[in-house]
Amino acid sequence: MRYFIYIIVIVLTGAAIGFGIAGLPGRMSRQPPIEVFPDMDRQAKLRPQKPNDFFPNGVSSQLPPAGTIARSQPVETANGAVYRFEDSPVNTGKITGTTNFIELNPLPVTGQLLARGHERFDIYCSPCHGALGDGNGITKRIGAMPAVANLHDKRIVELTDGEIFNTITFGKNTMGAYGPIVPAADRWAMVAYLRALQLSWLGSTNDLSAEQRAALK
Repeated sequence: MRYFIYIIVIVLTGAAIGFGIAGLPGRMSRQPPIEVFPDMDRQAKLRPQKPNDFFPNGVSSQLPPAGTIARSQPVETANGAVYRFEDSPVNTGKITGTTNFIELNPLPVTGQLLARGHERFDIYCSPCHGALGDGNGITKRIGAMPAVANLHDKRIVELTDGEIFNTITFGKNTMGAYGPIVPAADRWAMVAYLRALQLSWLGSTNDLSAEQRAALK
């Protein structure tokens, strides 16, 4: 019994010393807290626009070294440059401030854009949809994707450019999202090339000018 009392006295004494040093939770104190693990409460870092002796010019905020490549480049449109953080149809595929998809591609459809779209389409789209966009890609032929959309179906042909862009960006059903890995300009290039594929598939000689029809003869 005596040893039990000794143990209790020792424990209570240790607890009292501990509380005396560390204090009670929530108690205000001017003394710095005792930290077993600092958890990065105090970091060795540079604060913007503050003097710092580490650099020869004594400034914390340094200009980028010559030749630095920016993390993102704006998309050039007819109305000027658009950055990826802007709420713009170029980034969303929708009319600004609404949930309605834009009708037409916001980028000028040029030969260069179509060539880029062709290249990106072959990389990201053709494995499932096929090089012709008919849904007969390699994944379907080996049974990895039993159901793949034919991009020449009337339902898809009648979609707006903005909705196709949205599908490429966020995916649909078993199709994954390509927004995180494909820049917006390349997604619009893919939309433009898809429209060219659909036109070549569904178009007729009636869509050609008289001069173009004469050149076919």
